[in-house]
Amino acid sequence: MSIEFQQLVQPVACAGRAGFLGPKDAGFTEAFSSLLDAEGYLDGAAIARARRAAEVAGERFDLVLVKLGLISEADLCQVYAAYCGLRVMGEAEIPPRPVLADRLRHAFLRTNRILPIAHGNGRILIASADPFIDDVVRAVSYMLDLEVELALIVPAEIERALRTLYNDPAAEGSLEEAAVAVQAAGDGSEYDIERLRDIANEAPIIRLVNQVIARAVERGASDVHIEPGRDAVAIRYRVDGFLQQGRTVPTTSRAALTTRVKIMAKLDIAERRLPQDGRIKTVVRGVEIDIRVSTIPTAFGESVVLRILDRTRVELDFAKLGLGGTTEAGLRRLMSLPNGIVLVTGPTGSGKTTTLYTALKNLNRPELKLFTVEDPIEYQLPGINQVQVQPQIGFDFPVALRSILRQDPDIVMIGEIRDLETARIAIQAALTGHLVFSTLHTNSAIAAITRLIDIGLERYLLASTIAGVMAQRLVRKLCPSCSRPFDEFHRAQHPRELAVPSERSRPALSNRRVAVGCTACGNVGYLGRTTISELLIIDDELRHVVGRRSDDQRMMEQLARNAGFRSLYEDGLLKVEAGETSLEEVLRVTRAA
Repeated sequence: MSIEFQQLVQPVACAGRAGFLGPKDAGFTEAFSSLLDAEGYLDGAAIARARRAAEVAGERFDLVLVKLGLISEADLCQVYAAYCGLRVMGEAEIPPRPVLADRLRHAFLRTNRILPIAHGNGRILIASADPFIDDVVRAVSYMLDLEVELALIVPAEIERALRTLYNDPAAEGSLEEAAVAVQAAGDGSEYDIERLRDIANEAPIIRLVNQVIARAVERGASDVHIEPGRDAVAIRYRVDGFLQQGRTVPTTSRAALTTRVKIMAKLDIAERRLPQDGRIKTVVRGVEIDIRVSTIPTAFGESVVLRILDRTRVELDFAKLGLGGTTEAGLRRLMSLPNGIVLVTGPTGSGKTTTLYTALKNLNRPELKLFTVEDPIEYQLPGINQVQVQPQIGFDFPVALRSILRQDPDIVMIGEIRDLETARIAIQAALTGHLVFSTLHTNSAIAAITRLIDIGLERYLLASTIAGVMAQRLVRKLCPSCSRPFDEFHRAQHPRELAVPSERSRPALSNRRVAVGCTACGNVGYLGRTTISELLIIDDELRHVVGRRSDDQRMMEQLARNAGFRSLYEDGLLKVEAGETSLEEVLRVTRAA
């Protein structure tokens, strides 16, 4: 154990600890503020705001930064490291088994937010989320009769380690406390509204809802499903497109849980017969999170879905979205056009809006005026005029678009073409010199042309305005920690292999890999998602076919292939060959395409 300890502790430079000021010292706020400014984490206005809030609340300046959402816990850990001269421990350095578990109980570790990493040669290495824990360091040193070396770790990593290493149910939160608050007089639905509001505003229920949201953000979930049943309320998380079972909540907590979410979303807690939609803005681990809330009545109570919109996880970069070099080059050519319509198609949740946001971010320049009309606005983009439609007051897509065209825009993004009227206004905008981006629900790029004709658009108008269509899907990426090459042993274990269509277009899959599953990916074998796409650029030959009176999708596809068109399936196979995803994933999302 001593060799492992030496390897871990040697890079930790503790020389800086003797000279820095702690939170109790008079000059701490000034010194810490200077470092934040110098390292570029915060500007002067944000620092001043945090200093005022810390003075009013009487709390530590560094902790207030996270509570206000000015800096994430991960970034604060890096600032601590620079300030104190300590090393930040990563996930790979967390031990596979508890260290000195018989002497350092997990209750003590959880309370003080520390994690023992290694020990040997009369010393122990402790990782902490807070470097200013001199009392805890002295207590550990006294209890173990060991010299304590301190390192830093992100709080989420400590909590994850406590759950994994110590099988710690308390790290998920104490559900019993929340249940007790509601079990006092039976089901919360029996209470009057004011009593139910009081229960929903009590600490146990607030803590329960906050834990559910924080867990969703930590998992990288896109949605949280709160589903009431006869015997319990199930909470499930959608991660990488698939639902995963979370915790269950007693039915006695159902009404209070739903009411708490409604209060946060500013919804009517007395209305339980009609669906409602709202929005929550909150801070999770120092990061501002937007949450879209949808409720609908079911047989056993209101079903609630929370859509998590974490701006820090969305990187508006074509390469990071997973677009191939050829597709990106073609899309950029379309973006450089002075006018025309560019469509992105695919099912719900396939990343269409993110692709359009990425295009707008790349086009956002001082000499251009950009407008979007959306339902709802998912992410706010600096420098772009974003309009939220409100159909309940008659402000729908057609009305919004007509008003936008009087605002002298250069580029317009329409959240979705849903009907003939919206499509006609998009055509009009393109004909009058605007570049228009929008989305459509079709299975393939070529099917988008047929769809627009079916809703009633004249062929000659479509042929003269449509510039290109990109269809896309999201596929899960193989976990880099556990994926393995597809070898003969796997073939022997799985003799009935999935059939592969279009063998003539299939490249040699010499680097094909398979999903296995490990603790890093939650034993599913996949971690994160990437995009597969097909881009149809409308050239003169295709315009001629689109403008004709007869549909001939086969001819359109052949002309597109002559110009270098590659299907969703073929693009997916390239990612299989690159080892990014599995063949099973590509087949799963392209069978309907």
